[in-house]
Amino acid sequence: MSAAHKLEAPNTSFLQSAQSERALERWLRRAVESLAATTVVAEVVILFVGIIARAVFHRPLIWSDELASVLFLWLAMLGSALALHRSCHMRLTFFVSKMSPRAQAWSDTLAVGTCAAFLALVLHPALDYVQDQAFTETPALGWSGSIRALAIPVGCAAGLISCCLRLMRHDWRDVIGAVVLVGLSALGCYAGAGPLSQMGQGALLVFFVGVLGVAVMAGVPIAFAFALATSAYLLTTTSTPLSVVVGRMDEGMSTLILLAVPMFVLLGQLVHVTGVARVMVAFLAALLGHVRGGMSYVLLGAMLLISGISGSKTADMAAVAPVLFPEMRKRGMSDGELVSLLAASGAMSETIPPSLVLIAIASVTGISIAALFTAGIMPAIVLALVLGVVAWWRAGHDEKAEEGTARPVRAPWSQVRRTFVVALPALLLPFLIRSAVVEGIATATEVSTIGIAYSLLIGLVIYRGGLTWKSVVPMLLQTAALSGAILFIVGAASAMGWALTQSGFSQDLAEMMTKVPGGTIGFLLVSIIAFIVLGSVLEGIPAIVLFGPLLFPVAHQLGINEVHYAMVVVLAMGLGVFAPPFGLCYYAACIIGEVSPEAGLRRIWIYLGMLLLGLIAIAFIPSISTVFL
Repeated sequence: MSAAHKLEAPNTSFLQSAQSERALERWLRRAVESLAATTVVAEVVILFVGIIARAVFHRPLIWSDELASVLFLWLAMLGSALALHRSCHMRLTFFVSKMSPRAQAWSDTLAVGTCAAFLALVLHPALDYVQDQAFTETPALGWSGSIRALAIPVGCAAGLISCCLRLMRHDWRDVIGAVVLVGLSALGCYAGAGPLSQMGQGALLVFFVGVLGVAVMAGVPIAFAFALATSAYLLTTTSTPLSVVVGRMDEGMSTLILLAVPMFVLLGQLVHVTGVARVMVAFLAALLGHVRGGMSYVLLGAMLLISGISGSKTADMAAVAPVLFPEMRKRGMSDGELVSLLAASGAMSETIPPSLVLIAIASVTGISIAALFTAGIMPAIVLALVLGVVAWWRAGHDEKAEEGTARPVRAPWSQVRRTFVVALPALLLPFLIRSAVVEGIATATEVSTIGIAYSLLIGLVIYRGGLTWKSVVPMLLQTAALSGAILFIVGAASAMGWALTQSGFSQDLAEMMTKVPGGTIGFLLVSIIAFIVLGSVLEGIPAIVLFGPLLFPVAHQLGINEVHYAMVVVLAMGLGVFAPPFGLCYYAACIIGEVSPEAGLRRIWIYLGMLLLGLIAIAFIPSISTVFL
């Protein structure tokens, strides 16, 4: 054989291997995407048919909730696998972004490898869990519990294959380095099992501060950092099988109220695509755009309205910023001022129903979702007024700096009336959602389905926005991926919370918090500080799911109204989520507004500082939260 042929054969083999790898990845992606999108549609249809059967024909479908619950776990696991492929899982990138490009590449490889390690670790226990569930049966459908539980190993296997295929595209030196590090960590746990077991609760510091902290700072997705730290702790210091971790994750993800999460995520995308958000903003701009700081008030008002529809801060900002920022820039507002106001308004509106964080609190604490939705309105309005004062003051500075800029002209009343009439069907949507839940007409999950149907109706018939068949599939896939990322975090945090409870940490924390100096006032102040920090590091939902069950009983013991305490911790968490340098949503605001993060670092603190003062006022005046209860 000639030298040319000797060189050609390996190249041909390499190309064939790469093509096979891409074909496998493409097939896997399409299979997961098809199943995930179909499951989202099925959930919407089942819930809507159930509502019609009960409310219109007065013949409730006794099997609809069971079928929705079965499909929900499949949606969570398929969505989680899809989120791995799309890199949608929440992670802290602050420290990684400070590294050199070479170190960032290695960190990304480590993050993917760590996810793969956890999925490989729990795959067999997940299969054992399926066998355990085979002995249960659904009451109405008569299905074996293994049909539902099978979603967990299928989702783990799909995620594991996706991670392995991604690793094949990374530098082989980085892959080897990540494998060695993970292997050495596992070996260290195995070798140190004896001493770590004898440390008692001191081992919690090793796993839930050391291992968890290093993993989060290294850019490992937060959900997988939670799950891996929990699994390592249980395997090293206890005899608990990992099938228990799988069961606890299942229990955390399967609370039926969390079915509202994918429904509201889909609703938020529909609001943006169909033009519902656009007409709301147009009306507010015509009404307030001419006054001092008028466009800032428009942004605050739009965030209050749209937060009551989508439930997602990222969706809220994506709906408002592209519409308002060009006009606000024309009027002389700097990029730093714009992104600061946008981020602060996101933190301000965290309690506006149907907030996904409120839904998470209801799922882990048992507080009435109707009470949370009712209580969340007034605190957000108070903080909006606080931000309005700051916006008015800042607008005066901008006017002095931009004296050559033409002052905006008041819109004629004919234009205000016209934009109001056009926006009226859209303006009714948030009130429809809130009133349906508060009045008990529909559950939080059902009302999201009603909102989807209403948005489709007014979007297609009245506004005729950009909703096309081509745009439907991407919306469904984005809904599945974001929902999977959120629900997997809830499941991982639930397993971690169970491990902390079994270790006795929960009882010790509760006892310590009851002895905080200052009694109720001291407890509220410590809670505000703790959730600001937790929100900045862990993001909102993980912080709430993990520490909510630990601290809400303490608040109840101290005589604090649970709904009022929920408002305090949610708003404190929101401050952390939007506070640089760690807050994930601050960087989301910068990306959406197309503004450099550095532009807002000097200006955002006045907004966050005033929000903190407003939060303290809300904490010490409970009637702000309970006035409508």
